[in-house]
Amino acid sequence: MRATQNFNAVDEIIIADDGSTKETSELIHELSKPNQVPIIHCWHKDKGFRKNRILNISLTKASSDYVVFLDGDCLPHKDFIKDHLALAEPQCLVQGRRAFIPEPYVSSVLSGHISIAKLTWTFRLQGWFKSLRLPAPLVRKNQDLYGLLGCNLAAWRQDLETINGFDEDYEGWGIGEDSDLGARLYNLGNHRKLVYGRAIVYHLNHPELSKEHVPESKARLQNTIDSKRVRCTRGLNLHLEH
Repeated sequence: MRATQNFNAVDEIIIADDGSTKETSELIHELSKPNQVPIIHCWHKDKGFRKNRILNISLTKASSDYVVFLDGDCLPHKDFIKDHLALAEPQCLVQGRRAFIPEPYVSSVLSGHISIAKLTWTFRLQGWFKSLRLPAPLVRKNQDLYGLLGCNLAAWRQDLETINGFDEDYEGWGIGEDSDLGARLYNLGNHRKLVYGRAIVYHLNHPELSKEHVPESKARLQNTIDSKRVRCTRGLNLHLEH
């Protein structure tokens, strides 16, 4: 929300809430009071890791032509939105990079006792060089799935609707839920703009979830790549009003 206060071209903020508690809803309500940008809170019941489902529900509420995704465990640079919009290009998804805030510093950063800038310049961020906003962005255009991350991604809503959004056959944290979306956008004809020095986020490190679903997810992703499919079977269509 604070990132949008530094740029006035934001139409809406949509919070995709994968089953949090009442306290989260109350916090969002409080934070939304001074915010001039409309805030839409999409929630579903906690039944495990169902990220793709809540993202699809949220996408059906979007009215903007261009959608920027940010994970809840990431803090955006103050120019995050501004950078993404400047990098937007037809038939492209834009992939920003992330630096990692080590777990011992997370609480201090969130409480304001230590700044991200200090962690950067004292080389305590993991991948600190990815946290530097450069005078000009370094951009590579490709169709590589390596390093494709949903935590810092932007795409055109029309393209997301054409591919039927996120594939809800992916359940459980691990590999594939973001890459599958990227693979189908590539199959549609999109390219990725992989960006360094702009559109930066800072990941708040935390214990990883179980990776028991990874083998199944890898197989599903490989099928998407091999078949060159564009649309998933279970995606946005499950949540559109008829």
